Amino acid sequence: MKKVLIFSLAYFPHVGGAEVAIKELTDRIQDIEFHMVTMRFSPAEPRQEKIGNVQVYRIGSGGTSRISKFLFQFRAAREASALHRKNSYDAVWAMMAHSAGVPAALFKQNHPDIPMLLTLQEGDPLRQIERTMFPLWPWFSRAFTHADRVQAISNFLGEWARTRGFTGPLKVIPNGVHTRKFSGDLVSHQGTVLVTASRLFHKNAVDDVIRALSLLPDVQFKIAGIGPEESKLRKLAKELQVEDRVHFLGYIDHAHLPALLHSADIFIRPSRSEGMGNSFIEAMAAGIPVIGTAVGGIPDFLTDGETGFVVEVDSPQSIASAVRQVIENPTQTQRIVEKAKELSTQYDWDMLAVRMQQEAFEPLWKKQ
Repeated sequence: MKKVLIFSLAYFPHVGGAEVAIKELTDRIQDIEFHMVTMRFSPAEPRQEKIGNVQVYRIGSGGTSRISKFLFQFRAAREASALHRKNSYDAVWAMMAHSAGVPAALFKQNHPDIPMLLTLQEGDPLRQIERTMFPLWPWFSRAFTHADRVQAISNFLGEWARTRGFTGPLKVIPNGVHTRKFSGDLVSHQGTVLVTASRLFHKNAVDDVIRALSLLPDVQFKIAGIGPEESKLRKLAKELQVEDRVHFLGYIDHAHLPALLHSADIFIRPSRSEGMGNSFIEAMAAGIPVIGTAVGGIPDFLTDGETGFVVEVDSPQSIASAVRQVIENPTQTQRIVEKAKELSTQYDWDMLAVRMQQEAFEPLWKKQ
């Protein structure tokens, strides 16, 4: 059985899109033995544990400071070398260049015969990521130039790999969704309800939706998510006198998202940047129309008038116009919803796990 060592800054119970992707894929790829080096965010977390099909090794004293994350880059590479002497890995897998690319590149420098897979899942603006990584720039660059293969979740991120100097084989394999879990009947209700499932960060442009409500009387907006922008967004809603129509739901467990989507009329996230955006696909699978911007990886699946409605970036007016278009053209909207729902079936985790094994991992063995 082949053995793969994963570099990931975080892992369960600290969950984001990248961590979910690792677990969904590794749970389905049973003929590879996965190990992981990740950061220990709390002294209460065990240093070693088995989660699904991954043997997890946590390093660090349990701090969450910036310096702890900085030191992780070097500690993870050292830990990986020690684990390799014990387990003889057949490949290493770096989950995201900006958080795991540096330790993977350092490991690769010391073990050039071990193939390296780099996965790009980044959702933040790329210039912001590059500025953040400037202190580690030589090793950050080597995460791209020394990788044997790159798997990106969108064409947008694939192009970033090329601009960063990667010249090898590149596969675009998106993140997946549990499409069957999101199918179901919509719940009837009064009026028009917009919904978003978003971290409350500037990049997700929840503020633009709140501003658009001033142009959309009687439209309600449900916000599922938490983040540092919440107090600012609440203040904005109050200033615009739409606070009675903006509903901050807080953190919603992923298991409850299908019911939330089925209780709404439109999913909306007018992103300022986006690596891919699983929430869009989940809304398509749930059978509600989707409004988004054409930034980052979104154009891979969102085509205006075909699978959804595309709005301009930073434009509440464009958002309001799209909402009216959805409401006033039910026949067209239903056609778009049906096409989007059909598209969502291409993002099933079972199918994507097969692709990852055949297109990302197995070529690494053949290279050897």
